[in-house]
Amino acid sequence: MQTGTKGTYAKNRAIKVRVSNLTKYYGDLLVLDNINFDIYKGELLCIVGPTGCGKTTFLNCLSRFIPITTGSIDVDGQPADPRLHNIAFVFQEVSAIPWLTVEDNIRFGLRVKRLPHEEIERRTERMLEIVGLTRYRAYYPQQLSASMEQRVVIARNFAINPDLLLMDEPYGQLDVKLRYYLEDELMRIWRELGSTVAFITHNIEEAVYLAERILILSPKPATIKEEVIVALPHPRQYDDPEFVKVRDYVTESIKWW
Repeated sequence: MQTGTKGTYAKNRAIKVRVSNLTKYYGDLLVLDNINFDIYKGELLCIVGPTGCGKTTFLNCLSRFIPITTGSIDVDGQPADPRLHNIAFVFQEVSAIPWLTVEDNIRFGLRVKRLPHEEIERRTERMLEIVGLTRYRAYYPQQLSASMEQRVVIARNFAINPDLLLMDEPYGQLDVKLRYYLEDELMRIWRELGSTVAFITHNIEEAVYLAERILILSPKPATIKEEVIVALPHPRQYDDPEFVKVRDYVTESIKWW
């Protein structure tokens, strides 16, 4: 089932990331089995699958945090390389740097990349405004709520203009109200900046709410079982019958393998 067709969806969209024959072993354990897919420039892609299927391993391979066993990952037609490409990562655990203020957290990656001072300040000011934290710029993470702290992390990663922003269940430990709020924040920032985002979640509603396209992974060893193109307009409503139809379909697809 698709709420759109792949041909229509992919038409005139540039390929940002190409994953070819991605395979990952840990010793004798096969975790990822010959995975192939593309991520399009400016796309918000969600990745779902059963618990323990290898979703985080999948993302770690994309980020090149861990070596792949066989296969290739290209960004803009070149082998993915953290020295060449801005690949940013938002973890499930909030990872704001506790000894830095909000604005210095946002500046951190820009300083690591040795950007000119004027550019660092321009991007920092823009991200403070985008995530609504200008008045909290001098606060430290421990002075913020959980949702505000996660906004700092998101701003820090968007500030470096990543080629690919990878998010590993970033709202999994937050309560429902905060999760809804940050989902909307992510959508707003993504649409304003035109970034490319790959978002892992175990929450099917979250995937349908956010994604233009959903990749469904099989149980380990993981392959791509199916892709679902979500052609519903944003903002989406959880009680919309079409939303419910897609959510139920993805849920059943994960359940029955």
